[in-house]
Amino acid sequence: MPPAPDWDLVTVPSRQGLEAVDILRLRTGVGPVLHDTSGDTLGFLVPAGTAGCWDLPGSACTRTDGRGTRFADEPPVAGTGWLVPPRGSHPVTDPVLLRMALGEAARTIEAADGL
Repeated sequence: MPPAPDWDLVTVPSRQGLEAVDILRLRTGVGPVLHDTSGDTLGFLVPAGTAGCWDLPGSACTRTDGRGTRFADEPPVAGTGWLVPPRGSHPVTDPVLLRMALGEAARTIEAADGL
């Protein structure tokens, strides 16, 4: 298996992240997504360098030391599992599309909670 692309990790609350995964799957596609074992957060793998300019409230983007990691069955972050496993068609999620999907997900949750 070839090495994975260089990546950073955008972490969001699970509810918002699950909505965003659905939005991305329906529209453009989504790269690998991790879930933590407690089920509190999801992590989207995005291109390396995203952490330097990520500023979306309610989320965090961290640089990783996973450069060149080979994705196999085991996720690259301890204490996580794959929600969306790696595939060749979307090696990482586009951060611009992720930002739009997370915004739409937040609005959807806000509207649902207001009912």
